[in-house]
Amino acid sequence: MTDDEIRPAGAADVPAVKSVTDAAYRPYVERIGVVPVPMEADHAANVAAGKVFVTGDPVIGLVVLETHEDHLFLDSIAVHPDAHGKGVGRRLLEFVDARARALGLPEVRLYTNVMMWENQKIYPKYGYEVIEHRADGPYDRIHYRKRLI
Repeated sequence: MTDDEIRPAGAADVPAVKSVTDAAYRPYVERIGVVPVPMEADHAANVAAGKVFVTGDPVIGLVVLETHEDHLFLDSIAVHPDAHGKGVGRRLLEFVDARARALGLPEVRLYTNVMMWENQKIYPKYGYEVIEHRADGPYDRIHYRKRLI
């Protein structure tokens, strides 16, 4: 595998999936006042269910995807801080679009915490539009969608 390839995660990738997710989301714990949901995910179950795709050897980035009848949900995107600025996030977002198209789905949806303001600058650059702002328990979230058709 080259560093640019994105592949389904396997059981052997679970420790790296946890490590990269924790490294990517840890800076937000203090800012938002709660542990981000991706840090508490059951990574082994997500990998076993075929929801996780990784890039890099060793793993430096990943996405967690959920297929719905009318959209692909980007549950989490994580890039290790050591790989920031190298196009990993861009490649992962392009992969998500391609995956949705391959599944015949017309849009991608995601949300981000309102306190993760960096994301609010990034997603619109990749064609995402805000569709809703709502609180889900302790999480204040901005919901986005990207129409592919």
